[in-house]
Amino acid sequence: MTGQSGRARVGIVSDIVLQRHRLQAAAAKFGLDVCFSGDPERLQSHPDFPEAGLWLVTLEDEADHPALFDYLLDNTEAPVLFGLDQAPSSGTTNYFRWERRLLGKLEQQLGDLAQLDSKASIEELEVRVPESPVSSELPQWLAPAAPGSVADEIWVLCASLGGPAAVKAFLDSLPPGLPVGFVYAQHIDGNFAEVLTRVLGRHAHYKLRHAEENYRVKNGDVVLMPVEHEWKFDTTGVLTEQDTPWPGPYSPSIDKVLLNTADHYGAHCHAILFSGMGNDGAIAAPLLKAYGSRIWVQESTSCGNSSMPDSVAATGCASFCGTPEQLARELVKTIEESCLLKGRQKRGSA
Repeated sequence: MTGQSGRARVGIVSDIVLQRHRLQAAAAKFGLDVCFSGDPERLQSHPDFPEAGLWLVTLEDEADHPALFDYLLDNTEAPVLFGLDQAPSSGTTNYFRWERRLLGKLEQQLGDLAQLDSKASIEELEVRVPESPVSSELPQWLAPAAPGSVADEIWVLCASLGGPAAVKAFLDSLPPGLPVGFVYAQHIDGNFAEVLTRVLGRHAHYKLRHAEENYRVKNGDVVLMPVEHEWKFDTTGVLTEQDTPWPGPYSPSIDKVLLNTADHYGAHCHAILFSGMGNDGAIAAPLLKAYGSRIWVQESTSCGNSSMPDSVAATGCASFCGTPEQLARELVKTIEESCLLKGRQKRGSA
């Protein structure tokens, strides 16, 4: 059962107000329409039984509502999920794990809920000319990175639905020569990887390249994580492909890309969460913050879908929020300030 939007419709029944709100928020985050949300009495007094493709039912005590189960069976042929776990406090790691478990149950009944960018939508980006690049030159106090030099600082660019447009705007707004490497984790159909690589490098100084076995990320690289298998950095800092698929519902797993990168780079691994559905990245973000990493997010109104950056922001780990262009400016400013600080420290110890 789908609504006019073409999205699957779910009904929520709970005698716990907070649980209803959190189930409704999670359903919206996963791209579902909520056609009803209320307690059992409200449903049973509803003038027209809501048409839902799935019902989610959580009761404090099922014995308090003995007629509900028969009422649902008499009025709908849609599946009914009873006894869902109570949602933990929002913004916590346990909450985001609860959302992931709920997503798994929803997909068992409704099929794959992932909404990804189409090949056509990615190709449309190729003809867009950057509106206002931040700068075509590095700040005067910042020396350009030597061509082919190994990157000491890594920023992981994380995105899902709406991400290609946001990441392209970000890369288009960066001046060449920044002493930084990028790892790009994008939820995408694996068949579109070549198109994404071509399109995002169309106007930017930073070109995408696919991850390669035994490759070390260089300054100026944007290394795209493949969707088929998990990749890690070994103890020497080179990329290595694993035999296993990425864990979790979507590939590549953004949480796992962040954790695998931080395992090697520690506080020199940072993250920017761009447009996307779901909450991928919200579990890894507190762990990266504990390393001393910077966590930034794209601001909601500039996102195609803001669920993913909003989820990471809800953890309290994000230290900056902005449009793709503002994120680019902040990165240049941050790198410049870091280089100036290192220069002063060198002069002070001389």
